Formats: sequence, C-alpha cells, structure tokens
Amino acid sequence: MDHVSDPAQAAPPLEREAVVEAYRVILGRAPVPGEVLEGHMHQPSHAQMVHDIAMSEEALSRLGFQLPNPLLHYNSNVDVRGIVERNIDHSRQPRAGHNVNFLGVAVPVEVFPFLADTGGTLDQIPIPANYHADMAEWAAALRPVEAATDTFTMIELGCGWGCWMANTGVVAKRRGLKIELIGVEGDPLHVDLCHRTMASNGIEADEYHVVRGVAAGSSGIALFPRRQEGEDNWGLEPIFGATEQQRDEVVGNGSYESLEMIALRDVIGDRPFINLLHIDIQGGEGPLVHETAELLTERVGHILIGTHSRMLEGALMTVLFDHGWRMEIERPAIFSLENGVPTTRIDGVQGWVNPRFHSVPA
Repeated sequence: MDHVSDPAQAAPPLEREAVVEAYRVILGRAPVPGEVLEGHMHQPSHAQMVHDIAMSEEALSRLGFQLPNPLLHYNSNVDVRGIVERNIDHSRQPRAGHNVNFLGVAVPVEVFPFLADTGGTLDQIPIPANYHADMAEWAAALRPVEAATDTFTMIELGCGWGCWMANTGVVAKRRGLKIELIGVEGDPLHVDLCHRTMASNGIEADEYHVVRGVAAGSSGIALFPRRQEGEDNWGLEPIFGATEQQRDEVVGNGSYESLEMIALRDVIGDRPFINLLHIDIQGGEGPLVHETAELLTERVGHILIGTHSRMLEGALMTVLFDHGWRMEIERPAIFSLENGVPTTRIDGVQGWVNPRFHSVPA
C-alpha cells in the first residue's frame, strides 16, 4: 500500500536529534563530522529511518556479521562515496506508485516485481549499494554529469526501463543543463517502461529519444528473444551472425524475432560530442567497443560499461588502453566456481575517461 499519495501531503523531515539518537542506540556512537544525516531525516517515518540504520553494514558488523561486502571492493582515483553523497536530493518526497531513489528519481513500481510494495517510499542511499547498482556504478554515471557544461548528452545502449537516462537526466536538469538522452532497447515492454519513467520524472518528449533495436558496432539483423508471458527477464541476449537455418527455426517457432542491429555511428549521428555512453548489452560490449574504438575516442567523453565476465573485462581494458583511454572507476565482476567454471553472480563496472576531453585524476 502506498504510504503517501500526494507529495504536498508528505510528512515533514524528521528531527535531526531523532536520527542522532538512533545512531547512539543502534551504532553505539554519535554521528561524526561529515556524515550525511539528511537522507535519514527525509525518510517517510521513524520506523523506516531506524530500519535503514539498523540494516547498515556498520550495525550488522556490531552483531557479529563480519563478512566484508564485496561491493565495497572497487578501484578508483576519484572520491566515489563523495560523488554519491553530494548528489543526494534532500528535498525528495515519496510518490504514490513509485519508489523514489536517492537522486529524487521516481521509479515506477511496475519496473520490478519486488518493488510492488514500495510505492510511496524512499529508497536507501546506495552505500555500498541499492537494489539496482552499487556505489561504484552510481559514481561512474554521475561523474560526466558533474563535468558537463551547458548541455548533457548521453546514450544508453540496452536502456531497459531508462534507468541511466532518467538518473543522469534528472541530475543534469537539476544542475540547469540542457539534456539530450538517447536509448536503444530491444524489448518492447522495456521500451514502454522507459517512456513511462521519463514521463514520471518530468523529462519532456523533446529531451529524449528511444529506438527499438539491438545496439551493435555495425548494422545488420540480429535475433532477439521474445519474452514469454509473465516472464521477468532483464538479461535477454540477442544472437548475432545466425545462419539462415537457425533464423528459420527460432523465428518460425516464435522464440525469437528478427530485429534491426543499430550501428553506434548511426546512434551518435552528427552529434560532435557525447558526455556519457552507457553500455550494458548482455555480453555484446566487447565486440561493440572493439569495432567502434576510434569513433568512441573521437566523440565520447566518458564510457560506463556493465561487464559480465572477467574475460570481457580484460578484453575491454586491452582495447581502450590501446586507444588512450584511462580508467577512473572499476569493480570486477563477482563470480563463483561451478565445476571449475566461473559463473558471474554480480556484473562488474568499468568507468572510463577520455583524456582528449577531460583531465585525468592523479
């Protein structure tokens, strides 16, 4: 059930002393200088505020849960935590039918089944992570927004429900930047969700564009899985280079459809500069970057890649380092061994900066 149906009727911020007292009781200490308390103060209830503090890594460690959180093990030469904290929207308010994240972005609860009961609530600060991404990926996405001047242009390949389009677009607009958000997505349901997400966050029709297709290094035809009724799958993988016999078989039985491959050069078009390119196309990242490395170096300031294996991570490093790119933020994919074979459990993150357009932190 939604806790708040009208932002204007949202509960006022909790008193700072209530948060301080929760720190003392749960963590056994007072907040130290520099800790951000406003996120706790803007929770919709005392119960939610207490829950978030009680479920923090520090609180759990006091109870004997000493296992290190792997999402804290990232490599970076920028202040990841600082980037996350300074972009918190302390004025965010709950909205009916939406889960509102730390940036103030309203995510329709239809996006994920597990969000069904979170309408009218505020999501946690992603330190080290929230349900969607870890702090390394959030920081890598926000870096190019902070570096932008006048206009922020981004492309999200495999945009799904418009996650990174919405999150970076909302922050950019709050900074007074003009925005242009471009998404490529193969799943028609996700395309519809993307349009709804944009509308929910005040992103106008002339500020974004979503095209249905399969992002690739070159044009052509790929086979894209048809979603089965009731299926909730965000990892649908297209098939490239299928034989005519394979195409006839899987298209004929209805499990796949033929879908246009949209070349990255066509997505970029005549735009001289792209602030951020986000790539998460279920294993197709390596070939795309390899085929378009010169174009990326010529036109793109930052790249954020969701990686799906250690092998892919190494291949991406080889190509991008060879073309002069430098890595700002990196967290490797987390895998387990099954019969001696690595199986990825949590995708990795690579955030790259192009020295042609931006200075590289020491």
